[in-house]
Amino acid sequence: MDRNRQVNPYGVSIDEAPAFWLADTLSVLLASGEQTGGRCCLLWELGPQGSGPTPHTNEQDEQVCVLDGNLTIRVGDQLLVASAGSFVFIPRGTVHTFRVDSPTATILNWYTPAGFERVIRELGVPAKTRTLPPAGGSPGWTDTRHVLKVYTQAGAHWVDEPDALRPEREWGDPSQARDPQGRPQPQ
Repeated sequence: MDRNRQVNPYGVSIDEAPAFWLADTLSVLLASGEQTGGRCCLLWELGPQGSGPTPHTNEQDEQVCVLDGNLTIRVGDQLLVASAGSFVFIPRGTVHTFRVDSPTATILNWYTPAGFERVIRELGVPAKTRTLPPAGGSPGWTDTRHVLKVYTQAGAHWVDEPDALRPEREWGDPSQARDPQGRPQPQ
């Protein structure tokens, strides 16, 4: 990223920006590295109750602003309850995860510098509507090696530990099969 590179002013609405379904979430890509000169990417996301990532770290700083709903967020050793109007800063390299506790939640999620948007573009499918994906989640990649490659190239790294916010994802759960390094395995 060249911070001295000239970047043009940019603006877009949620209705105009590219939207993707990834797993059970709607992600609208409001700003990508291409638009911001690599400085940041910004996602508007809608998730259903129980949704959220497994514990991981990012090579970017991550910022979350809750617009609607309630989340429980684990950041390092802290457990935070975030409702509409809450802001959470997650420094790069910090283990974190979150869970939607309300029927749905809407968040602004941005990364500095940019790069994470690659996950949404490459693993998500274009959303047909600005709603949650159809029941059962979006069709998506089933090749775990490809998924892990994209996440790693985007600067996200799974952490080899149980998900304290989702006990049902314990290591013994066959629907959450993992290799000895804790990486998810295909079903």
